Amino acid sequence: MHRRTLLQSTLAASSLLMGASLVAAPALAQGNWPTGKPITYLVPFPPGGNTDTLARVIAQPLSKALGTPVVIENKGGAGGSVGSALAARAPADGYTILGGTISSHAINVSLYSKLDYDPVKSFTPVAMLGSGPLVLVVPASSPYKNLADVLAGSKAKAAAGGLTSASPGNGTSNHMALELLGYQTGVKFTHVPYKGSGPAVQDVIGGQVDMMFDTALVVGPHVQSGKLRPIAVTSSKRLESLPDVPTIAEAGEKGFDMGSWQAVFAPAGTPKPIVDRLHAEILKIVATPEVQARLKNFGMLPSSMTPAELADYQKAEVAKWAKVIKAAGIKAE
Repeated sequence: MHRRTLLQSTLAASSLLMGASLVAAPALAQGNWPTGKPITYLVPFPPGGNTDTLARVIAQPLSKALGTPVVIENKGGAGGSVGSALAARAPADGYTILGGTISSHAINVSLYSKLDYDPVKSFTPVAMLGSGPLVLVVPASSPYKNLADVLAGSKAKAAAGGLTSASPGNGTSNHMALELLGYQTGVKFTHVPYKGSGPAVQDVIGGQVDMMFDTALVVGPHVQSGKLRPIAVTSSKRLESLPDVPTIAEAGEKGFDMGSWQAVFAPAGTPKPIVDRLHAEILKIVATPEVQARLKNFGMLPSSMTPAELADYQKAEVAKWAKVIKAAGIKAE
């Protein structure tokens, strides 16, 4: 009887110790993070785009701040969905972060019939890098001088589907800006998708297409050269690089506010101390004059959102684009 009691006591003590060690393990891992093991910065788009360029701007100083390598890994496909799904399945240990965008983390969930991740539940928001408003432009030879002209011109051509608007592809933020304008104004437009901004811009300059939305980085040089006329910007504030161009809200469509945003996410369940450290270091990097200048060159407005604010903003974006996409009847090709 005494031996059985002693055995039970020993087993109970062992269980308590084992439980304590299991609880302590994540805390220990967090305390030692990062250990020198490389952090993978997943970019869900091919090299060369804005998300990739921003990741490379952030990765080097982040590596220095954390004392561990930060390695960029490009996994493009399906508007950022392929790489995002990989990040969602990665261990939540602080060694995987993801460059998330308006496409991968707000639009795609309503655009694609099936996604291998939930843009909200599969991730922990880390930091908002910035938001890049788009510019509505028409050819220099266009009769449309302002937003009222554009809306009136499209109404006049309603029987033919309205004015044509180019974009770098179906479901892109450029396409969504057009659909949001149509949704908010009740005016019809015809979307003309291209494979990339390059050919789309050339056809707008040539007058084959009536207009398009794109970033200041893409259309700015053509505005400066006089080949394109800027009509309005999609953000709530004017762009520093185009101070004379009104916002769509100023031009008459109150409440219109849209930006092609870039953020950093981690897999859901990543410990809060790790998320807080990543957030703090990334915000320090974004605040440096060099990165501020790079963001402005991209036509982006830097952000200082907290992870909680980013979470709320992302949820609102998912809801907004769900309404627009449903009303427009858009599905990914």
